[in-house]
Amino acid sequence: MNIGYIRVSTTKQNQSHQEAEIKEYACRCGLKIDRWVEETISSRKALKHRKLGLLLNELQENDTIIACEISRLGRSLLEVMGILETCLTKKCKVITIKEGFNLGNDIQSQVLAFAFGLSAQIERNLISQRTKMALDNLKSQGKCVGRPLGAESKKLKLAKNAKYVKELLNKGVSKNKIAKAMGVQKMTLRRFIQRMGW
Repeated sequence: MNIGYIRVSTTKQNQSHQEAEIKEYACRCGLKIDRWVEETISSRKALKHRKLGLLLNELQENDTIIACEISRLGRSLLEVMGILETCLTKKCKVITIKEGFNLGNDIQSQVLAFAFGLSAQIERNLISQRTKMALDNLKSQGKCVGRPLGAESKKLKLAKNAKYVKELLNKGVSKNKIAKAMGVQKMTLRRFIQRMGW
């Protein structure tokens, strides 16, 4: 059985692009997609909470999972390797269109799967590191990072009174009294102060 597997992380993403890509691949290779498994869920969710986890349990010998790219299957090196190991143990194939992988129960497939998983993990770590460095750089320049204060701060009634709140804090007025004067909860005021970096 040939199974088309589609995963998007959020409801804002469209599954139709992945479906079209898998259909085009199947047509080009003379394959028939016997079953579709589609889900909208982050790959950070445990495999047992994903449809893919259920699919792996149901796999029969000679089944083939076709996905647009290997990152649709899992996010971490260990998870991708675990998924591929399950498939290979059950004598199933995994085809990923973007990378051109046709992974079966052979040593070359296992080496390729390991190499890809390792490089993907390294790339994610590098991106995370670069993002952290960029944010640290902005903070050192005195720029505010994170979500803009705009809509949320208006809702909390604090943005337009930021200068006044700062003055009260400098004068030693308690946070409890400031919160009451502003008509907000003490925790809301604390979060606002933390956000402003005071």
